[in-house]
Amino acid sequence: MRNETIGGDAPSSAAYEGLEAFVRQKVQGFIQEVLEEEVTALLGRRRWQRRRGVDEVPGYRNGYGRLRKLSLTSGTVEVRRPRVRGLEERFESRILPLFKRRTREVGELLPQLYLHGLAEGDFDLALRGLLGEGAPLSASSIARLKAGWLAEYEAFKKRSLLDSEIVYLWVDGVYVKAGLEKEKAALLVAIGGVRDGRKLVLAVEPGYRESKQSWAGMLRGLKERGMNCPSVVVGDGHLGIWGALAEVFPKAKEQRCWNHRIVNVLDKLPKSRQAEGKLLLTAIPYAQTRAEVERLKGRFQDWCKGKGFEGAAELIEYDWERMVTFYDFPKAHWKHLRTTNIIESPFAAVRLRTAAAKRYKKVANATAVIWKTLMVAESRFRRLDAPHLVAEVAEGAVFVDGERFLKSRREKVAA
Repeated sequence: MRNETIGGDAPSSAAYEGLEAFVRQKVQGFIQEVLEEEVTALLGRRRWQRRRGVDEVPGYRNGYGRLRKLSLTSGTVEVRRPRVRGLEERFESRILPLFKRRTREVGELLPQLYLHGLAEGDFDLALRGLLGEGAPLSASSIARLKAGWLAEYEAFKKRSLLDSEIVYLWVDGVYVKAGLEKEKAALLVAIGGVRDGRKLVLAVEPGYRESKQSWAGMLRGLKERGMNCPSVVVGDGHLGIWGALAEVFPKAKEQRCWNHRIVNVLDKLPKSRQAEGKLLLTAIPYAQTRAEVERLKGRFQDWCKGKGFEGAAELIEYDWERMVTFYDFPKAHWKHLRTTNIIESPFAAVRLRTAAAKRYKKVANATAVIWKTLMVAESRFRRLDAPHLVAEVAEGAVFVDGERFLKSRREKVAA
C-alpha cells in the first residue's frame, strides 16, 4: 500500500518532517480568508461585486497593506491586511488590528518565559526556536514589558480593597540584591485570604523586615485602600509586623509561623541531637487539641532539660500563646494557618527569576518584577480548604480546638 502524504506523492516520513510548515501555511491561508470575509461583512458585497444602491455601505476595497508577520503560538505567518477606502471612519480590522504583531497568547508567553528564569540575552534564540526565524520579537520586548510592569505595579498599589473582605493575612519578607544598593533590599509581602476562600496578593513593598515602621506603613496603605481588620495575621516571630499591628489593626489575632520557630529551636541544639529533637518538635503543632499540644510541648522540654539543652526548652515556651492561636479557627484551616507557606511557595518562582537576573540595578525594578511574578503565581492559587468556613469566621463564629462552639441548645438545633 502506498504511503500517505500531506500534499502529494512524498513518503510519509518526508510529510512528517514538513508538518510544521504545512500547518503554518494552512493557518496563514485561513487567517487571510478571515480577513477577506471581515471586509465582505462590512461592505455587504464580495470583492467582484459592485455597489448597487445608495443604501449600501459607501466604502470600497483598495488593495492590501504591506506584508506583515504575525507570531502565533504555532509559529510565525505572513498576511496582508485588506485596505478599505471611502468610509466615514477609518476601517480597522478586529481580527488583525493595526500595529499588532503577535497574538495575545504570545504576548502572555513573553512574561512567562522571563519570569520563570529565561535571561534577556537568551530571548532571541529561544523565541526563534519557538515561533520561527521570522518572529518579529527580540530581547528589547522585555525592556518594554518591564516598563509596562512598573506602570501596572503603581496602579496595583492604589487598587481598592473595599470589595475584598480579608479574613486571614499572611506576611513575610524576602531579600533580593539590588546592584546599586550597599545592602540587601527587603521586600515586604502580604497575601490575604478572602471571605470566599480566594487568596490575593495585597502588597509587595520595599522596606526593612524587622522594622515596625516599615510594616506599619504597609498596613496603613492597605487600610487606606479599604482593607478591613483581618481575623488573624500569620508571620515570622522576628518580623516588625507585630508592633505595627498593635497600632493599625489592634483587634487582629496573631499566629507565629511554626516553620520558623522549629528552625530557631533546632539551632539551640547540638547538630548531633538535632534529628532526634526535630522528631519531637514537628509533632507539637499537629496535636489535635490545646491539651495535647501542651503535653507534647512538655515532653520536648523534659527531653531538653534531661540533656542540658535549657536554651531550646526556653525558646519553645517563648511567646507560646501566639504559637497556638490557630486552635481558635476551623480545623480545616489549620494547615494554612500554622505557617507562612502560602507566601513561601510562590517565592520559589521569585528566587528562580532573581537567580537568572543575578542582580538588579534599581530596587524599583526588582520590586516590579517580583510583584509580576507573584501575580502570575496568584492566577494559579488554590482556594483555601472548606471556603464556607472562611465566611463563618468572618461572621464572628467561635471555634474551640477547631470545632464550631455552640453556645446554646437552640443554636445547636439550628445548626
